[in-house]
Amino acid sequence: MTDTLKKIRDRIDAFDDRILELLNDRARLAQEIGGAKSGAKYRPEREAQILRRLAKVNPGPLQQRAIARLYTEIMSACRALEDGICVAYLGPQGTFSQEAALRQFGGQAELRPCASIDEVFRQVESGQSGYGVVPVENTTEGSIGRTHDLLLATPLKICGEVLLPIHQCMMSKSGKPAAVKKIYSHSQSLAQCHEWLNQRFPSVRRTPVVSNAEAARMASKDAGAAAIGSSAAAAVYKLKLIAANIEDEPLNTTRFVVIAPHDAGPSGKDKTSLVLSTRNVPGAIHALLSPLAKHCVSMTRLESRPARTARWEYVFYVDIEGHQQDANIAQALQEISAQAAFVKNLGSYPVAAA
Repeated sequence: MTDTLKKIRDRIDAFDDRILELLNDRARLAQEIGGAKSGAKYRPEREAQILRRLAKVNPGPLQQRAIARLYTEIMSACRALEDGICVAYLGPQGTFSQEAALRQFGGQAELRPCASIDEVFRQVESGQSGYGVVPVENTTEGSIGRTHDLLLATPLKICGEVLLPIHQCMMSKSGKPAAVKKIYSHSQSLAQCHEWLNQRFPSVRRTPVVSNAEAARMASKDAGAAAIGSSAAAAVYKLKLIAANIEDEPLNTTRFVVIAPHDAGPSGKDKTSLVLSTRNVPGAIHALLSPLAKHCVSMTRLESRPARTARWEYVFYVDIEGHQQDANIAQALQEISAQAAFVKNLGSYPVAAA
């Protein structure tokens, strides 16, 4: 080892000692805050503010994404010192839902896999889990209908969102394309890789299953089967990759929401989600939404779904920019409530980093 290299490593060791000291100082301060505050230990608005501030002051060379991942884990470790939180997600291990939960809560949270989206909601509603992470829409395949129906029925609120780039992989026990006689995956993933599969495996039978991780588990038991899912699922079930990044759309992204008994306070860059229905009269939709324009509120999403209460009746899922405590949002919501046949505020929460 040269003297120059040794000097550099000695400096790194000194920095590591200082970083360790500062991390423990930060953890002690977090414990003090935890002892002083009441209610929920997880404050999504505060964590969003921390990550945004660090993104602004980060001089590099570390990229913003790396800083966000590092500090998510630091905050996760600090939360665990107070009172660890439990997060339900659509399992089993190796699903994109698990990846979204890890991205939002870090590795120190207790993650609890559930067999269905319904079970995620039940876990949080019953208090068995403090939070849940569920998929709500995908840029390629659109909305997740079951999640929307449960959001309409539940007393829970949305307190956060996660935008997860979806990179699909094909995997099998052997890793050999010629051995593939059947393909398992979630129906959404099969749809997201439809053209890729048509070009390379046009005659191979495709079977939808409850999750990508379940597909990987099934493929691990069958030498003639392949699965489509995340690279994490391949690692969990000890499968070899046949191909990576096989999604038809390279910008394929799934939006997840975090559900809890509470929503979030203002973070400075927020979103509010609503469910609305209107009376069946001419111009009803225009009248329902006009308060948004009147009060300079930007609507980022509008989607209709059957109301399930009567034939040909619909509810509208609406996302708007801003927090319900903002003066213009509060005024707009008051006027919408006067116009609407039904209004449900699903919650305000920090906008996810892209």
